[in-house]
Amino acid sequence: MTSKKYMLPILFAVISLFLVACVPANKEPASEAIKAAESAFNAVKGEAIKYVPDQAYGVEDAIVIAKARFDKGNFDEALNIAKDIPEKVKGLTAAIAAKKAELTKNWEEISGGMPGMLDAIKDKLETLSASKRLPKTLNKAKLEAAKADYEAAAKMWNEAKGTYSAGNMADAIAKAKTVKEKAMEVMSNLGMQVQEAPIKS
Repeated sequence: MTSKKYMLPILFAVISLFLVACVPANKEPASEAIKAAESAFNAVKGEAIKYVPDQAYGVEDAIVIAKARFDKGNFDEALNIAKDIPEKVKGLTAAIAAKKAELTKNWEEISGGMPGMLDAIKDKLETLSASKRLPKTLNKAKLEAAKADYEAAAKMWNEAKGTYSAGNMADAIAKAKTVKEKAMEVMSNLGMQVQEAPIKS
């Protein structure tokens, strides 16, 4: 009876050791590496998809593959894939910063002269509207069309500024380009030179 009393704990200990020995060596490290990879990526995911989507989806795909390998019991492969992801995330962070700088420069270049251009058009329209006689190249219908185009451009310019302030730089730049094209068209229809528009920030 006494021998059985001591044998049970020993038996349980042996079974526990056996079960531990059966657990693959890299299962836990792989699991931790995947968690670390997901945590690192999630910290920059929003901006990464916004500014460098191709690179972001590449990292996301790597996480998916690592998890798939883990689920199939390929812990070594899962570990090897997952452990490289935090370094890729660092590359994403640098790429995001570079893209932001590029977009900021593009915005400054395209938007720098916009207020002056729109002001020049407005002044020209006011002068023409107050004039008793329009130039030969312009009639009342064309003048009214130019006014409408100017108002549309001015409205879109305000939208572009709001979009930029909200952090949607790519969309803001696209709108600003459209505004510039429309403004230049109006200036041409009014017989103006683009150089008439002073550069204002």
